[in-house]
Amino acid sequence: MLQSARATMTDTAIVLRRAVYPPACVACGAMTESEFALCGPCWREAGFLAGALVCDRCGTPLPGRDVALVLCDDCLRRPRAWSRGRAALPYRGTGRTLALALKHGDRADLARPLGVWLAAAARPLLTGDQVLVPVPLHWGRLLRRRYNQAQLLATEAGRVLNRPVLPDALIRRRSTRALGHGGRDARSRAMADAIAPHPRRGAALRGRAVLLVDDVMTSGATMNACAEAARAAGASDVRVLVLTRALLEP
Repeated sequence: MLQSARATMTDTAIVLRRAVYPPACVACGAMTESEFALCGPCWREAGFLAGALVCDRCGTPLPGRDVALVLCDDCLRRPRAWSRGRAALPYRGTGRTLALALKHGDRADLARPLGVWLAAAARPLLTGDQVLVPVPLHWGRLLRRRYNQAQLLATEAGRVLNRPVLPDALIRRRSTRALGHGGRDARSRAMADAIAPHPRRGAALRGRAVLLVDDVMTSGATMNACAEAARAAGASDVRVLVLTRALLEP
């Protein structure tokens, strides 16, 4: 009887809350049937990559429907410090809107649904002893932004996947300029020696399989620097998982 009464009160509270705050699309704010969801147009525009043919190393979408493991031309030409990678969304349309809102729009609440999508994208990359490691922010940028969006994503994805998260295994030793502009070589130079294992906590990566997590991957320079740092700490394998994958011009 008591449990039934409590359930009725909870259901009533949910109805009242939704009457005041109806569920809205996390991307555009249009009304939706459930919380933390996308409306129809934003869902169609999102272009989720789970199940699509993608490069097995960097996650960029490829033409065709073959299920074999393939590499894109960029990964064939350029060595990567990690072994495999996946992305949840392409960095355009809905994916770009959500990534920018999380990073620059003070929308830390987005980490919950985005972490679920990340977890779905991560399935082909999972191994038994894997730990999730977010790409680190420099302390100065962290003070200005107040949170590390990569850490929020890693925490939510780790919760869904039941994998441990090591938020401070890597550090950013110096601040780097935004890498959104400039060629691949310029991005690589900007990241040279910028990431390192934490002097004490980096030892937790020794002998472990690592899944690096970030919000956006463009050239892969940041992920390369993080993967090299993880390997320097003794990681046995490094794979990458990003919310969005930018599509580079040849």
